[in-house]
Amino acid sequence: MGSTGVAEAMEIMLIAVVGPVIRCEWQLANWQVALVTTMVFFGYMISSVIFGPLADRYGRWKILFISFIWGAYFSLLTSFSPSYIWFVFLRTMVGCGVSGHAQGLIIKTEFLPTKYRGYMLPLSQVFWLAGSLLIIGLASVVNPTIGWRWLIRIASIPGIFLILAFKFIPESARYNVSSGNDKAALATLQWIAKMNRSVMPEGKLVEPVDEKRGRFKDLVDPKFLRTSLQVWLIWLGISFAYYGIILASAELLEKDLVCGTRGGGGGHATGKENVANYSEEMRSPCLCHLFGPSDYQIMIISTIGEIALNPLNILGINFLGRRLSLTITMGCTAVFFLLLNICTSRTGLVGFLFMLRALVSANFNTIYIYTAEVYPTTMRAVGLGTSGSLCRIGAMVAPFIAQVLMSASVLGALCLFASVCVVCAISAFTLPIETKGRPLQVSQKQVPDLKRGNRHPALLVFHPSTLL
Repeated sequence: MGSTGVAEAMEIMLIAVVGPVIRCEWQLANWQVALVTTMVFFGYMISSVIFGPLADRYGRWKILFISFIWGAYFSLLTSFSPSYIWFVFLRTMVGCGVSGHAQGLIIKTEFLPTKYRGYMLPLSQVFWLAGSLLIIGLASVVNPTIGWRWLIRIASIPGIFLILAFKFIPESARYNVSSGNDKAALATLQWIAKMNRSVMPEGKLVEPVDEKRGRFKDLVDPKFLRTSLQVWLIWLGISFAYYGIILASAELLEKDLVCGTRGGGGGHATGKENVANYSEEMRSPCLCHLFGPSDYQIMIISTIGEIALNPLNILGINFLGRRLSLTITMGCTAVFFLLLNICTSRTGLVGFLFMLRALVSANFNTIYIYTAEVYPTTMRAVGLGTSGSLCRIGAMVAPFIAQVLMSASVLGALCLFASVCVVCAISAFTLPIETKGRPLQVSQKQVPDLKRGNRHPALLVFHPSTLL
């Protein structure tokens, strides 16, 4: 399931390396290139709302399988796009398919024992990193030689291989129990026992079936209303900051809007002159800037930054708890956004961007884990799906702040990013439930009363982790 992150990263990051090429080929304006990214996230947002409830009702495995077939099919079709309009439409459909990959995280969460979740789930970031580096590396070789169409076809291969491997992926035993399919849950647990040369514990699965699964209204039930609203706000803010720094990196490095020098060259210009030049470029529909080796190198360096803080993030999640860890990393993200206003050397700027990529990645790690843990099995997929859908709003707004507003006011854009991060830090600190060390809940009946404190429900007579 970690490998789903490879396929997802390659499809999402593909636009960043293909955008400059299609701009030259079809003579696109800046807003047309930005629209491709926005529409991918629009498709992601719409289908997340649909896939979440369906996964709670019909199973995580089925939705994940459908999403992989969907994504691979439309990704391949994209490589045959005859025009810009077709390209936008087909990438939107790819975004719809990629949104279902979140079910891979849910399957991992529902199989991992409580004491290992805080360690294993953040390590999944390595798969996203692998996919990002792979697509950047491929683009540096394929784009200048055989073209972007072949790059898209090659990028579809990991998803196709994973489709063939689905017969080795079991449905979540927790989902099967919650849906009343005890026979399938037992078969999965027996398969685990056989694989690990273990013995099934004595006893039987005893969990009442909950027919009320995958309902959006459960997210706004009084038990979850405050948690849901704060989690949604955090998701939106983290996505806004994550995709904002990716887009802002190109603006700050290539156009050097902060200091008034272009790429460290001999010529000097004022910040206002750079902004004026940038505005002129924005109005030119035929301007071509193909990526060179240095551009790919900068992308690789900043992408590697996404796992730079992974060890500290894992320690924070497991020892400080999810809430406090997220509060600290969101606060640090705000600080580093403000530090970008300092006129420094190109090396210093790359260092700030490196740290920001590390921090926003840590934010995503923590909120993914928290969201998957805080909701019970009967509404876990709809909770994560709705959160993922709302976070794409932040991703769709980010280009207009990181590219349009920043061309007019660097200080204004960076302060806006920092302000959103501060709001998210406050929201994280005041979350009503801490999930550190808490068993996964199966149904809403087992959700603790916040006034009476946590209680440990008996989820099953035996837990799948006893077999590991």
